Formats: sequence, C-alpha cells, structure tokens
Amino acid sequence: MTDSLDFVVLTGFLGSGKTSLLRDYLALPEAADTAVIVNEAGEIGLDGLILRESADQVSLDVPMTMLANGCVCCQMTSDLARTVEALLAAERPEASGPLRRIVLETSGLSKPGPVLRQLASLAGFPMRVSVVATYDALRGPGTTAIEEAAAQWAAAHRIVLTKLDAAPLGRLAQARAEVAGLNPLAEIVAASDRSAAVAAAFAPLPGAGLDPALLRAEPAGAHPRVAVWLARPVAALPYDDLAAWLDNLAGHLGERLLRLKGLVRVVESDRPVLVESVGTLFSRPRPFGRPGEDAASFVVVIARDLAAGELEGVAPAGLFRFAPRIPDTPFMRAGAGVPRAETVRA
Repeated sequence: MTDSLDFVVLTGFLGSGKTSLLRDYLALPEAADTAVIVNEAGEIGLDGLILRESADQVSLDVPMTMLANGCVCCQMTSDLARTVEALLAAERPEASGPLRRIVLETSGLSKPGPVLRQLASLAGFPMRVSVVATYDALRGPGTTAIEEAAAQWAAAHRIVLTKLDAAPLGRLAQARAEVAGLNPLAEIVAASDRSAAVAAAFAPLPGAGLDPALLRAEPAGAHPRVAVWLARPVAALPYDDLAAWLDNLAGHLGERLLRLKGLVRVVESDRPVLVESVGTLFSRPRPFGRPGEDAASFVVVIARDLAAGELEGVAPAGLFRFAPRIPDTPFMRAGAGVPRAETVRA
C-alpha cells in the first residue's frame, strides 16, 4: 500500500472506446503498478478477457478482477468496496513496486455518482479519486440526450476524445466544442496521436490550474437536455445559507443534477469555500486558496432538463444571479484553480 494511490473511474457510453483505451495503456511500462477492476452489465466478462490478454502479451503483472454480476452503479451491495480492499491487501511478491493506481472500467450504462458513493464506504484508505470519461468523436452528438451518457460526461474530471483516426477533417475542433458545452470544467484530451492520447488519459491530474478555455461553453440550447448554468453570488454568503441552498438544490433537482462545482465567498472566512458534487453526492465544503486572495466567487451547475427560472426558485432565494451559459471570459484569475483530483477518506 502506498500513500499516493490514485483511483480512476473510467467511464463512457456503450461502444465509446473505454476498453481499447485501457488496453493500450496496459501495454505501457508505467502500467505495471496498476490494478484493474472491470464491471460489465452481463454475466460474461468479455472486456476483462481482452484486457487480460493485452497485459499477458507484454508480460505485465496487472492484478485484475471482475464485477460481472450487474452494473456497478445499480448494485446496493458492498461488492466494489470489498474488491478494492482485497486488491489493496493482496501481497505482490513479483511486483517491482507498490500499487499506485486502481482503474475501474465501468459498464457503459453506469453513472459515476453511485460508484463514488460506494467508494466513500471504504475506511482507512486515502485515495485520490478521479473520473475519466470517453467521448466518441463519431457518434457523440447522437448520445447527448441519453441520461447515462450525460451523467458520465458531466461527472468527468477529464474527457478523452476517441476514434479521432476515423473522424473526417475538421471533426476534432467540432468535437472539442461539443465536449466543452457538456462539461466546461473537464480537462479535454484531444490528441490525434494515439500514443499521446493514451498517455494523457491516465496521467496524474493537476492539483491546480483551471484552463480558461475550458470555461467557455456553447449556449444551453446547443444540448437541449443538458444545461450549463453559471451562478454568481450577489455578495459574500452566510455559510448556513450556502449549505441550505446546496441541500435544497439537490433535493429539488434529484437525479437531474449531474455536476456542481465552484468557489463561494462566505462571511465567516477570509478564504472562499470549495463546493463540488457528482450528481447529488457532495464533497465536504472546505476553505480553498490563501487568505485574502482575490479569487472569483461562482458556482457552475450542470443539469438535465432544466427549465428557465427553475434555479431562481431554490431557497433561500436571491443568493445568486444566474446565466444560462458561461461567458467567454475567464472568471478565475491566472494561477488560481480548483483541484481536479480529491483525496477521499471514508
């Protein structure tokens, strides 16, 4: 067990290239300190067999286990937690070093929120948990109205464009714009070189820095079922008001809430508070940055089927001004940022 364990939830809709991406990663030498969990909705784990063959071909000692008894996000059991605990406890006498990374390849129908909720049940294992999603550059736009696909992209810290080798000329720029409209908070991997894309997909996520280009989105109408809204506080907020608003927002939207992230100034602190959720699973709000630092105050809300004026009705009302798109200007000054990979302790 190492103190710097990364847990990567690799998600993406059916046929979007998750297994191919992970297979190519397992062919790299740096994958030797990686364990893999494969979840498939069916009882026969074909993806796991493909990955095992890839690891064997390059003589990598990759611990691999299967969760083939149903979609992992639908299971109300502790199978995932038990599997992770077993991987962390297993001896690795032939390994060159400690286990540094676990990759969970989810079913193409899994939503990341319930998966992360299961991980939160682990006790005593500090992990940096991140979500990496694949976006099929050929048929991605045709799946934006599918609930599971929208939840996967909205939850992602990093989105990898796949099948670019088969895409027509000019498709790369168009696909990047589509992804930015779906989740402007995600880092986008859009390398046309396959080797570079694979390496970037599983590289450690930066702890700070928010690329202003990722904070520019198309109008909400570009993706009629997935809306990206920017909420700006009217002033520094009492912490209790902020907490109540977040609770009421989650209660009102329910499963329509796909992602929330932002920095909010509160009257009780000289540092802004970092707030974040995947679905309705919220991380504990915490102070962020340095005291007195001139950081912007904002919340980005990504939700499905959001009606005009619906956010204004969340109590306590009047705390935020809302815009249905993120303006084409950076609202975090250079050098400031939001961590992309969180350390989670149960």
